Amino acid sequence: MSIYTLGIDIGSTASKCVMLADGKEIVSKSLISVGAGTSGPQRAIAEVLENAGMKKEDMAFILATGYGRNSLLELADQQMSELSCHAKGASFLFPDVHTVIDIGGQDVKVLQIENGVMTNFVMNDKCAAGTGRFLDVMARVLEVKVEDLGALGAQSTKDVAISSTCTVFAESEVISQLSQDTDKRDIINGIHHSVASRVAGLAHRVGVRDQVVMTGGVAQNTGVVKALEEELGHIIYTSPLTQYNGALGAALFAYQKYQKEQKG
Repeated sequence: MSIYTLGIDIGSTASKCVMLADGKEIVSKSLISVGAGTSGPQRAIAEVLENAGMKKEDMAFILATGYGRNSLLELADQQMSELSCHAKGASFLFPDVHTVIDIGGQDVKVLQIENGVMTNFVMNDKCAAGTGRFLDVMARVLEVKVEDLGALGAQSTKDVAISSTCTVFAESEVISQLSQDTDKRDIINGIHHSVASRVAGLAHRVGVRDQVVMTGGVAQNTGVVKALEEELGHIIYTSPLTQYNGALGAALFAYQKYQKEQKG
């Protein structure tokens, strides 16, 4: 009989949940686009259970991670740092990973991994520049959908520098470029390079070694991934499960914790 574990990653802007069978097979997953302090976490768990046709009682272990992990004290068996969970998830998807760049809604994390374990990290959570929030603001100013940024930026024909590292000043720069009739696609390409430059500066503080993997919602933006590849001089690998990486790591840890309890 299979052992089922649940990992839930409560971010600042989204709640992700992954159910695993026997610590290796993804049975069900969900993503609700609201995070900590909302009904998002409960809805994410309910959706995963419903999709699998199972109940909370069928889960051997539930582990919560992410910015809002402490809001699930009653529901989860344990809480764990998202840094450890991101390292675990990325190592499961890419066994040879040495550098993980995670760009979430409100922060940027760069992890150094050795044999599947995090050995060092650097994080920017004091400023929105270089995060998903930064891209949301820019998309709103440009009146385009955030999910269209990658494709639009790829159509750029000339370089436009967005030099401000501050979201507020960068927003003013973009408005100024628009008032000069600069092509939106060129502005978007400039925004992608601005994000990449800031993230690369962070990454160099811990050192960048192949294999480099990018996780988090922003990893779905091909423009940022490409600009970051240019900045770092490394190929960057991404997975269709990029947004579920933290929840996947939590579900993997949940399986380990359950096994340890059984032996104990």
